[in-house]
Amino acid sequence: METKVVVRKTNEIVIEKSPNGANFLYNNLFGRVILSLATKRFVSSIAGWYLNRKRSTKYIKGFIKSNNIDMSDYVERDYNSFNDFFSREIKPNKRTFSKEKKDFCSPSDSKLIVYKITKDKEFTIKGKKYTVERILKDKELASEYENGYFMVFRLSVDDYHRYAYIDNGKCLSNKNIKGKYHTVGAIAFDRHKVYEENHRAYSVLETENFGKIIQMEVGAMMVGKIVNHDKGTFKRGEERGYFRFGGSTIVIMVKENVLKIDKDILDNSKNNIETKIKQGEKVAKGL
Repeated sequence: METKVVVRKTNEIVIEKSPNGANFLYNNLFGRVILSLATKRFVSSIAGWYLNRKRSTKYIKGFIKSNNIDMSDYVERDYNSFNDFFSREIKPNKRTFSKEKKDFCSPSDSKLIVYKITKDKEFTIKGKKYTVERILKDKELASEYENGYFMVFRLSVDDYHRYAYIDNGKCLSNKNIKGKYHTVGAIAFDRHKVYEENHRAYSVLETENFGKIIQMEVGAMMVGKIVNHDKGTFKRGEERGYFRFGGSTIVIMVKENVLKIDKDILDNSKNNIETKIKQGEKVAKGL
């Protein structure tokens, strides 16, 4: 399974292939038997426990090399565990948010694709229909987002795994939904409704410039934990939380007539191509 990703600054198209292990788990009969266990919470919890131990630091150097991670962006220090390294902090001013109030900026380093929510509160990914109601498990809240946007910010293991609030505002509510831990790579979407099945935590946020939005973090295979700070009030660019080891996803839902998505991102999304972006980078404009 392949995913097309456009590097925004150069317009280079990168083909991202699913790891061989994921192909085995999702496309092999015996693999799918193992998958039924691998997606359970306790498996990710065990992995998370080990990756919090000092002995796991032995994997750091190899991980940096195999994923071509530029460590010059990050604060230099010794790490107490692999997870300590994985949720490493960026150097000051390496990720800055626009000061233009109507600029809608990415909450994270990620690969972005955008889906239009229909009047029936549905959207389609790889032929499978999702409903906002099933994702949120809240019919009344879902009804507010018909004809809005479902923005998927997918983080892979080489990305910076801390994420931010996209505007000034206050938190209205938080909800945690237990679920499985499928990979958020493209290979899982052929067989599973990942955003309806996976563990997820979301907040309803009243923002200064974009109205009431939903920001949701989605757990994925081998992610030990979603760590959210859950503040009552927050500022644009302020850290909201971080992921432990693994690729994962942030979803932001906005209402109708709130945003004009940047043309390149919208065009790429219509062609099922993700756009590689950095935290704080403008991706849309408020109307």
